[in-house]
Amino acid sequence: MGLDNPLHIAFLVVILLLVFGARRLPEIGRSLGSGMREFKDSVTGESKSSTQTAIAAPQQQPAPTPAQTTQTETAPSEPTPSA
Repeated sequence: MGLDNPLHIAFLVVILLLVFGARRLPEIGRSLGSGMREFKDSVTGESKSSTQTAIAAPQQQPAPTPAQTTQTETAPSEPTPSA
């Protein structure tokens, strides 16, 4: 009588959609996932400084190829509205 039956899971998903709506469910899942990650990090003793240094490291973007630069240079500019 748990959630081992796929019909029970489908029924639960339908009820969640009716209660919270389709727009709110991804936001709830995201916050639940980040909360679980923070809990796991606090239990394992992993510090945030190691994850923040990986995030704070600047990302180098590759130089544009000649084909990309010619496309952007020849692109027409948007007309300015005259008042």
